[in-house]
Amino acid sequence: MSTNKIALVTGGSRGLGKSMALNLAHKGIDVLLTYRSQRAEADAVVAEIRALGCLAAALPLDVANAASFDAFFEQVKTTLQRDFQAERFQFLINNAGTALHADFADTTEAQFDEMVNVHLKGPFFLTQKALPLLEDGGRIINISSGLARFSYNGSSAYAAMKGAIEVLTRYQAKELGARGIAANVVAPGAIATDFSGGMVRDNPQVNATIAGATALGRVGLPDDIGPIVAFLCTDEARWINAQRIEASGGMNV
Repeated sequence: MSTNKIALVTGGSRGLGKSMALNLAHKGIDVLLTYRSQRAEADAVVAEIRALGCLAAALPLDVANAASFDAFFEQVKTTLQRDFQAERFQFLINNAGTALHADFADTTEAQFDEMVNVHLKGPFFLTQKALPLLEDGGRIINISSGLARFSYNGSSAYAAMKGAIEVLTRYQAKELGARGIAANVVAPGAIATDFSGGMVRDNPQVNATIAGATALGRVGLPDDIGPIVAFLCTDEARWINAQRIEASGGMNV
């Protein structure tokens, strides 16, 4: 039985979520991560976390399907008891997401609805449904984007949802403060992952453009973000609340 605190990380099987999960484990925090379809990738992350001496488990979750959340949290409850010998978890990291690149004039209603479901409705109701299992004094960390501050063509729907998440985070901090729960948002800049088909990582022109627009002169890497999320789950970060923390290397300053 572990006496560690536990984090629930959505989309924890790859990219930023994987970095978050591993960095949480480096802080001695057990991790329950979710994946949408890549079970083998999720199992590999679970194995890495266990190799670090922490408990870990993975559950499937489609954050776009809010109707599935009740059943998901029944699974969470069972998994907490079986794999962690725990009744509650302390940290919720709403990381799972998908990309969309479409000009404002061309964005379809279906594309817009997908962005709402994945990036706004999903985190809104997933967090709501998590409240009975989230321990008093816990933390909520939502993931936004630098695109909520600066604008690039083709990101209007995606960025609008991230702007909404930033407002929602402040309301969560306000309304859940009575339970000692802090809520913050981390806003990465452009990161070299397989997100959006690996555009930032694999397209040299895009990579160079972003590096040129960034004060520190390069694109971001997953391990530029994971440690920040892990830090926000430590006792040292206990007085940070209702804040937007941008981690973009000084993109478009």
